[in-house]
Amino acid sequence: MVSVGDSDLEATTRLSKRALRAQALIELTEMLAPLRAPQVIAVLERLSERDRAVVYRLLPKDLAVEVFEGLGPALQSGLVRGLGDEDVAQIFARLGPDDRVSLLDELPATVATRLLQGLSQGERGSTAAVLGYPAGSIGRRMSPRYVAVHAEMSVAVALDRVRSRIEDAETVYTVPVIDDDRRLVGVMSLRDLMRAEPDHARVDQLMRPPYSVLASSDAEAAARRCADLKLLALLVVDEEELLVGILTVDDALRILEDAESEDQARIAGSEPLRRPYLSTPVHAIVRSRLVWLLVLAIGATLTVQVLEVFEATISQMVVLSVFIPLLIGTGGNTGNQAATTITRALALDDVTPRDFRRVPVREAWTGMSLGLVLGTAGFALAALFYDPSVGAVIGLTLLAICTLAATVGGLMPLAAKTVCADPAVFSNPFITTFVDATGLIIYFLIAKAVLSL
Repeated sequence: MVSVGDSDLEATTRLSKRALRAQALIELTEMLAPLRAPQVIAVLERLSERDRAVVYRLLPKDLAVEVFEGLGPALQSGLVRGLGDEDVAQIFARLGPDDRVSLLDELPATVATRLLQGLSQGERGSTAAVLGYPAGSIGRRMSPRYVAVHAEMSVAVALDRVRSRIEDAETVYTVPVIDDDRRLVGVMSLRDLMRAEPDHARVDQLMRPPYSVLASSDAEAAARRCADLKLLALLVVDEEELLVGILTVDDALRILEDAESEDQARIAGSEPLRRPYLSTPVHAIVRSRLVWLLVLAIGATLTVQVLEVFEATISQMVVLSVFIPLLIGTGGNTGNQAATTITRALALDDVTPRDFRRVPVREAWTGMSLGLVLGTAGFALAALFYDPSVGAVIGLTLLAICTLAATVGGLMPLAAKTVCADPAVFSNPFITTFVDATGLIIYFLIAKAVLSL
C-alpha cells in the first residue's frame, strides 16, 4: 500500500488531532483534501475511534468509500459504530460481497441483519452466497463479481460482454471461460481478447487450461497457490466444477499478510492484534499477551520441580548452577530455530505431514552438528576456567540438548499440522518450556555420571 513518509504522516496526524481539539473542521477538511486514500488510511489508523469517525465524515463521498474499503474489518466495525445509519447503509451497499462478509463477521448480529436487509435483492443474494461458505474457506473470501464468457462466443461478442460488465466486475484482466452449464472450461486474459481478430476468432481458439481451486479449500492455501503461480486472479469452483467466484491477487496477498501476522504473533507467544498497533487499546494488547504468559508460567513450574529433584546434586557441586542459564537458553534457541524453519516450510508447502520421518532425522543431524560445535567451545571454556571434568559435562550436555531441541522443534509443527492445529501454537513458547525441563534433567544426569555425584 502506498503511504506518506514517516515524518509527513506524523505531522499530518499531529495537525489533525490539533484541529479536532480546536473544532477547526474547515481547516481539517482543507488539510485532508490533497491526500490520497492510502494516506488518509494511514492517518485514520493512528486516531482514536471517536476522532476517526469525525475525520471520516469530512471526506468526499467517493474517497470515503475507497478509504473504508482499505481499512481492516476491525477498524471498519469501529467506524460503523461512529457513523449514522444512513451513512453506513450507503457505504455498505457500495462494498463488494467479499468485503461485506468480512465486515459482517465483525459486527453484532442485529447490526449485520439490519445492513443486509437494506441491500437490494441482487446484492443481498450475492452476499448471502459468500456468507454460505464456512469461515476460513476461500469461498468466504472470494468475489462473486466476475466476467465470464462462453467458449463458442466470437471475440467481438466476448469483448462486448467484458465492456458491459467492466463497472461491476472485480477484475476484467482475467476472463474465465464457461460452457452452457456454467462449468469452467478455460481462461484467457484481456490482452488475448484484444489482440485477436474480433470477427474471425472464437474464444475456444484462444483459451488455455485454467487454474482453479475448490470454494471449500483453506483460504491461506488458496492464496498461497495464487501467489506461487503469479496469477492476477485464481478461479474458484464448487464440487461440480461450476464457476462460483474469483480470488484477485490483492485479496490473496491480504490473506497471506494476515496469516503471516498471526503466525508471527503466536510464535512469539501472544495472540495477533486485529487492528494496527497504535489504534489498539492497551487492554486489548494486555489480553492478547496475558493468557500465553500464564500458560508459560505454569509450564515453567516443570523447571522448578526439576531443580528441586536435583537439589542435592547442585549442593554437592555449586558450580553446576552457573551454567544453567547457558544450557537452557541454548536449548530453547535451538528448538525455536528448528520450529520456525519448519513452520515456515509448512506454510510454503515445502514440507507436509507426510514428511514426518524425514524432518526429525534431518533436524537431529543438524542439532548434533550444532551441538558438536557449541559443545567443543563449551568444553574448552569450562575446562579453562573451572575443571576438565566440568568441561566434559558442559560439552556433552550441549551436544545432547542441541540434538534433542532441534529434533523436537522440527517435530512439533508437523504434529500440529497432522491434528489440524496451528503449527505456530506448538512452536517457540511450548518448545522452550519443554526443552528447559528436559534439558536440565539431561544436564544433571550427565553431571552425576561424569562427576560421580
